[in-house]
Amino acid sequence: MIDDFAKDNLHERLRRDREALLWKLDGLAEYDVRRPLTATGTNLLGLVKHLATVEARYFGEVFDRPSPEPLPRWQDSDGSDLWATEDETRDQIIAFYRRAWEHSDATINELPLDAPGHVPWWPESTPAWHTNLFAIMVHVLGESTRHAGHADILREGLDGRTGLRAEYEKQIDEEARAAYCAKIEQAAQVGAGVNRGPRPGRGHRGAMVGKP
Repeated sequence: MIDDFAKDNLHERLRRDREALLWKLDGLAEYDVRRPLTATGTNLLGLVKHLATVEARYFGEVFDRPSPEPLPRWQDSDGSDLWATEDETRDQIIAFYRRAWEHSDATINELPLDAPGHVPWWPESTPAWHTNLFAIMVHVLGESTRHAGHADILREGLDGRTGLRAEYEKQIDEEARAAYCAKIEQAAQVGAGVNRGPRPGRGHRGAMVGKP
């Protein structure tokens, strides 16, 4: 009973995060889903491509159920799963992600939670190198939740849209958002002892005007 509950609960949360991630691409221009949005190059379409690869590997090779997707050897991983090449389309990458779901779901449905597996790209000294389906479901869910959170922030930075799922999205109220941010900014400045403006005869943060 508890195994069935645990598997169903983890699986449902994984499904939820998959859909949430794809929703973050809806309505965006092609350039915006592909372009780097952080100093380390994080981008929305790359997050989808990365998680498709994660699922294909963890629910495939780990349990000797290789994904039908043509994947490079894990030993040759070079970070190319984190961004879309010029020749890859949004539709192709989304379709890859959905096919990875199907393969993952088959593994999850057919194996018991204690089904053994091993992760060859983890150090052999790691206790989890020899693992099971339960541990891998937790691991992949953690990866998916983390990157869905990244996508939340990236999308908010692009056009202000937020929300876990489409049905929970609210109309953007710019005035209310500005007031909320101002409240947090005020608390941050007071809490950190930051001056809100220059003192007479002084520059920003107390620097003497005109002094070297």
